[in-house]
Amino acid sequence: MNQKPAASSDDAMTEPHIAIAARNVTLSLGEGKARVDILRGIDLSIEAGKTVALLGPSGSGKSSLMAILSGLERASGGTVNIAGADFGTMNEDQLAVARRGRVGIVLQAFHLLPTMTALENVAVPLELDGQHQPFKVAAQELAAVGLGDRLGHYPTQLSGGEQQRVAIARAMASRPTIIFADEPTGNLDGATGEKIITLLFDRQKVTAATLLIITHDPELAKRCDRIIELRDGVIERDSGA
Repeated sequence: MNQKPAASSDDAMTEPHIAIAARNVTLSLGEGKARVDILRGIDLSIEAGKTVALLGPSGSGKSSLMAILSGLERASGGTVNIAGADFGTMNEDQLAVARRGRVGIVLQAFHLLPTMTALENVAVPLELDGQHQPFKVAAQELAAVGLGDRLGHYPTQLSGGEQQRVAIARAMASRPTIIFADEPTGNLDGATGEKIITLLFDRQKVTAATLLIITHDPELAKRCDRIIELRDGVIERDSGA
C-alpha cells in the first residue's frame, strides 16, 4: 500500500498541528556485504494530540523507528522533525536538550533507579531540567496515577504495575508534547496491563500529548486514532493514509 506523503521538515516547523514529521527516513547498520537495512524510507506525519499504534512483527523496525523519532537514535538518512525541532541535524548533546519538554518515554522495562524512591525517580529528572518545585510537581503527578501513598517507597517495594505507574508519572510530569510507549505492558499480567493502558490513555487525554504506542496487541491498537503497520522496514499499512 502506498504511504501517505508526509509533511517536509520545513512544513512541519510552520505547522504546529503536526507533532511528528519524518521524510524518507532510513537506518542501516554495517557496511558492504555486512550492511543491514533496518528502515528503508519511512514517510510519516502525525498530528498533535492523536493516539497512534505502531504494529509489526519482531524485526520489522518498530523499536528502531521509535528510537529515531524520540531522539535516542540518529537516522542514517532523511529528515526528522519533532515538535518543531529538526532532530536530524543534531548531535547527541543537542538531542538530549531538544528532548526536554518534547519527548516522554515509557518502556517495557521500567528503568527506575533502585536507590531512589518513587518521588525521587520522578522529581530528580525534573530538577535536572530546571523545573520549578520539582518535588511538588512529582508528588502531584504520582497522586494522579494513584500512587499518592507510595511516594517514599523504593522500586523493590512496589509491584510491577506500580513501578510502571511511576514510569508513566516520570514521562508525563514535564508535560511533553509526545509520549512514546514501547510495549508498556510487556512485563505485566493481563489484568494489570489493562489498568496501565487505561491509565496511559487517561493521562494522555488530560495532558493532550501525542501518544505513539508500539504493541503486538491488535485490540490495544484499535483503541488508538490511527494504526500503522511496519514490515521489513517499510510502512505496509496506515489507517490514516
